[in-house]
Amino acid sequence: MKLTRKHFFLFSVITGLLLSVAWRTWGTGFVLMIAFLPLLMMEEYFDRNKAKNRSVIFMLYSLISFFIWNAISTWWIWYASPFGASAAIILNAIFMSFIFWLFHVTKRRLGERFGYFAFVFYWLAFEYMHFHWELSWSWLTLGNGFGHDILFVQWYEFTGHQGGSLWVLVVNVLLFLVLKKYMFGADARSQKANRIGVACVIFIPVFVSLIQYFTYKEKEDPYEIVVIQPNIDPYNEKFGGMTQEQQLSIILELADSLAGNTTDYVIGPETAISGMWEEDMNSNIEIQRIRKFAAMFPDLKFVLGLTSFRLQKPGEPEEEGMRTDKRSGMKYYAYNAAMQIDKREEIQIYHKSKLVLGVEKMPFAKLLASLGDIAIDLGGTTGTLGLQDDREVFFTEDKKNGIAPVICYESIFGEYVGEYVQNGANMIFIITNDGWWKDTPGYRQHLSYASLRAIETRRSIARSANTGISCFVNQRGEIIDPTNWWVRTAIKGTINANDYMTFYVRMGDYIGRGAAFFTVLLLLYTLVYAVMGKRR
Repeated sequence: MKLTRKHFFLFSVITGLLLSVAWRTWGTGFVLMIAFLPLLMMEEYFDRNKAKNRSVIFMLYSLISFFIWNAISTWWIWYASPFGASAAIILNAIFMSFIFWLFHVTKRRLGERFGYFAFVFYWLAFEYMHFHWELSWSWLTLGNGFGHDILFVQWYEFTGHQGGSLWVLVVNVLLFLVLKKYMFGADARSQKANRIGVACVIFIPVFVSLIQYFTYKEKEDPYEIVVIQPNIDPYNEKFGGMTQEQQLSIILELADSLAGNTTDYVIGPETAISGMWEEDMNSNIEIQRIRKFAAMFPDLKFVLGLTSFRLQKPGEPEEEGMRTDKRSGMKYYAYNAAMQIDKREEIQIYHKSKLVLGVEKMPFAKLLASLGDIAIDLGGTTGTLGLQDDREVFFTEDKKNGIAPVICYESIFGEYVGEYVQNGANMIFIITNDGWWKDTPGYRQHLSYASLRAIETRRSIARSANTGISCFVNQRGEIIDPTNWWVRTAIKGTINANDYMTFYVRMGDYIGRGAAFFTVLLLLYTLVYAVMGKRR
C-alpha cells in the first residue's frame, strides 16, 4: 500500500478533528478511542519505509493533528488573551507531537512490542508531567474528555482521570493492531485474539461503571447551601465599572432572597472582593457587612473569593511571588484567595496555588524575572501571585464538617483536589469566574470537569460561577439545578457530606507516576540500544 503526502495530511487532519469532538458540548469521549488511528497508520507506514521517510517528517505531520485539536478545543482563550491563546495552542501542540516522535523513534529502534508500550507510557508520563511543571496546561488531558460521559467512568474513583487516558490509549493500540491486517497484510493468526481484546477493554470498564452508577448510594448527611451567581461583567464592571460596595450589595441581596434559618453555607464566586490586606481583615468594611448578614441566621458560614495582600513578616524567607513596592520598598504578596466567614473572629483563608500561566504566574519566574511586567492583565491582581504548600480545608467550629475551597483552574487537577480530601474535606466548593471566555465552550468544558472531580473523590460539589454556570454536583457526577449563563441569580439546594476516602484520593495519580518510571527505563534502553547499534 503506497501512501502520499496527501494521505499523510488527510490522516493528520482527521486525527485532529476526532480528538476535538470530545471537547464539544455535543461530543463524547468515546470518539477518542479511534482518534489516534490515522496517526498510528501513518506511523506504521513511516516505520516500514525508514529509508524514504525521516522520523522528523512524521513529527511535523503529527504537529498538524495536535495543532488542530488544541485550536478547536481551546480557541476561546483568545477572548482573555490573544498572546496566551497562541502560546497555549502552539506549545501544547509541539509538546504532544514531540511525544509522538519519541514513540516513533523508540518503535524504530526497539520494535513493535516495545514501541506500543512506549506510546502508552510516554503519553501518560507527559500528562503527569504536565500537571506539575512550570508550563502546566492540562486542560486537554485525555481522561477529561469523558466529562459528558459520567455514566461510563464511575471507576474514576479508583483510577482518576488518567485511568480514562489509559483506556483511550490502549483501545487505540488494540484497534490498530486489528486494522493492520487489512492495511499492511499483517499476520492474521492474532486477529481473533486482538478483536476479543478490544471488546473486553472497551466493554468491561463500561459494564463495571454501570454497576457502580446504579448501585451507588450517598450516605445521608445533608447541608443546605445557597449558591450566588452575581453576574458582574469581568471586562466592564468587575474591576472598575462598579464599586466594591455595589458588587457586595448584589451578592448579599441574592443571598438574602434564599437564605433561611436552616441554611448552612452561602457561596460567592472567585474574586468577589478585591484589594484586601490580610493583616487588617476584621476591620474591613466588606467583612463587617458579611458578618452582619451572617449573624442574622443561626449557623451560617459565608464562603467567597477575594484578591488579597499580605506583608512579608520579619525574618520570613523570600518565597515565589514576593513583590516590592517601588516607592516604599515594602515587601508583600498578592493572592487569589478564598475565605470562610462565620461567627468566629478568625477568618479562614486559602491561597490559590494552581495558577494560570501568563495571568497569575510567569513560568520560570526566577529565570525570567524581568518579564513579570508583561503578564496578561485581566483586571484585579496580575503578575506572579503567591501560593501555599498545603491544601487548606475550611472547618466548622466543631470540626465536624470541612469544605475544600477549590478556586477556578484548580478544579481540572484530580490529584490536587484529592489533597483537600486527604486533609479532611467532606464537601467541595468550586468558586470561579468563567466570564473571561464569553459565551464559548470554555465555561462548559470547565463545568464538565467538576463532574469528574465528584466521581474521583465521591464528594458532593457546590459550584459558584460569577457569570455561570453555577450548580450542584452529586457524588455520581450528575449536575443538579444548573443556572443559565450570564444571568444574575441564586440557587438553593441540599448536598450530602461524605467522609469516605476513595482509592484514587489515597493513591493520587499513581498511573502517571508508574508511567513516568517506565518512560525513563524505556528511554534509557532506547538510548543504549542506539549507541550499541552504532558501535556495531
